[in-house]
Amino acid sequence: MFDLERDRYQLLRTGWLEERRVYGALIHIDLEQGKVWIQYDGTEVGVANELVDRGIPKEEIVLAYHSPLMRQYNGFAVS
Repeated sequence: MFDLERDRYQLLRTGWLEERRVYGALIHIDLEQGKVWIQYDGTEVGVANELVDRGIPKEEIVLAYHSPLMRQYNGFAVS
């Protein structure tokens, strides 16, 4: 799902895992104030790591799913 007006992006998963229905966000990213805000990351590798590997500095990535108090310890932007 892409909201180009508000710079909000989600990758959804849908289908079946054995006999259980699976549906929901796999990744949710917002672009705000020149930074990448990762709202949700359900991947094993980590979207933030992939972005860093592709040249986006850690100072421009906010792990929004961490509490504001804890962000100072994760090595990425606080806000």
